[in-house]
Amino acid sequence: MSASETQQLQALLRRGFQALAAGNIAKASECCRLSLEKKPDLVEGHFLVGLVALQAKDRDTAFKAFASVTKLQPDHAAAWAHLAKLFMNDGQVNRADVALTEAVKFESGSPVVQDLMGAIYTLMGEYGLACEWFEKANQGQPDHPPFMLNLANNRIYNGQIQDAEELLRRVVAIQPDSPQAHWSLAGARKASDDTHIQEIRKLLKGDGIHPRMQAFYYYAIGKELEDLQRWDEAFAAFQSGAKARRLTVEYDEQAESEMFAFLQNNFDQDWLDKGSGHDSSAPIFVLGQPRTGTTLIERIIGSHSQVHSAGELQQFSLALRRLSNYKDPRRFSASFFEASLNLDSAKVGALYLDSCKRMRGDKARFIDKLPQNYLLIPFILKALPNAKIVHLTRDPMDSCFASYKQLFADAYLHSYDLEEMARHHCRYRHLMDVWRDRFPGRFFDISYEDTVLDLEQHARNLIHYLELPWEDACLRFHERSEAVSTASAVQVREPVHTRSIGRWRKYQNQLAPMQKVLAEHDVFPSSQN
Repeated sequence: MSASETQQLQALLRRGFQALAAGNIAKASECCRLSLEKKPDLVEGHFLVGLVALQAKDRDTAFKAFASVTKLQPDHAAAWAHLAKLFMNDGQVNRADVALTEAVKFESGSPVVQDLMGAIYTLMGEYGLACEWFEKANQGQPDHPPFMLNLANNRIYNGQIQDAEELLRRVVAIQPDSPQAHWSLAGARKASDDTHIQEIRKLLKGDGIHPRMQAFYYYAIGKELEDLQRWDEAFAAFQSGAKARRLTVEYDEQAESEMFAFLQNNFDQDWLDKGSGHDSSAPIFVLGQPRTGTTLIERIIGSHSQVHSAGELQQFSLALRRLSNYKDPRRFSASFFEASLNLDSAKVGALYLDSCKRMRGDKARFIDKLPQNYLLIPFILKALPNAKIVHLTRDPMDSCFASYKQLFADAYLHSYDLEEMARHHCRYRHLMDVWRDRFPGRFFDISYEDTVLDLEQHARNLIHYLELPWEDACLRFHERSEAVSTASAVQVREPVHTRSIGRWRKYQNQLAPMQKVLAEHDVFPSSQN
């Protein structure tokens, strides 16, 4: 290839990367096609294909493109890092580990790659290692808001709240219109005045703010107004945030109803009796609805010397997905469960245990605290009959409102509308009644309210159910230094309290539509039961 042709090719690639940065996927794709037509073994051409595929959420193409890069140039650290992240998101932790090892071996000081490595270690639950890589990225490219934000969130996970707050304040000083930074800052500390609220309100007056970004701002305002006990204003902010977020998600309520119906119609004791699972007694599943105290219970159990907290693992559903070769991107659906009906339960258990080996630590038992695993209770019972399952219960109004006022990432799409939230909760409660009736004694119900009102008694009952010897450390969960990567990361570092019981009553008038739907399904606040 002549020097002129090489220059043209490089210019074409630059246009492709610029188009991708501008969000123009079509133009970036065209640049990829033209560059690879001219030079099929062009490393950066294949790398750009991978980046474009990630933007387009085409995981298969991204896998193939980054794999091509590593074959053409085995020391391409960025491609290895992207492969590691793709493998992690696919539940293939062992393959992610191999790719990450290659990325570490060839990493040569690129802050972008270092930040990506921090993100991968975060997915693996290795928050200490993640911190090291995030710090390297910030040292290599100081005052870069995206890198600073990732480091700040890592600080929050690790309980370094003051350091996180300082970082977040620097982010908003450099980039005032950083919605995620404002939202994280609101969550990192308790507001003492409305200074930050007024700053955010000014930002919301700007033109062309995407609804997803508006949601970050409104939820930040709502949280701080709650801190200030300005209840009506807080609800108005949460409502505005929920409406904005609802515009950006595709929640198919009919499909969810069909999924719940499929579960109820196909999974019973007869199904459970067909086949035998893996004999491991290591896993402890903590599940239920989000924002119901699952993190509190995880911290109590995880304070025991024989138990490791592995975090919110996607590995069980991913084991079903891999063994059934299910390709639909939806995380849960009727067709997903249908595809998983006749899997070898021992293989499911073995694959789950193998794929979360890195995250489960070296203790005898480990906690998998993914709330949505309540959908998988029959599969867990069949694949891991010796595992323990702990189910959190909470007042339905408090439970629903706690989700409604929380901005989630890409889960719980039902939570941004009061009536949708309530209908989902009714389906969930009915399903748990079904599981309780069909599989009596196979999981342990524990009430959030009862636990915070009488911590020692309920903690002792819980530890007894898990067949562990009692340890007083289980009452001192708030003293643990381990990272917490959930929405409760700040709250669980303080002693148990009752402030959240009945919180919904501060908003009783505004929550009337939610309460009406629950009542229509005979679901009432605890005080009315």
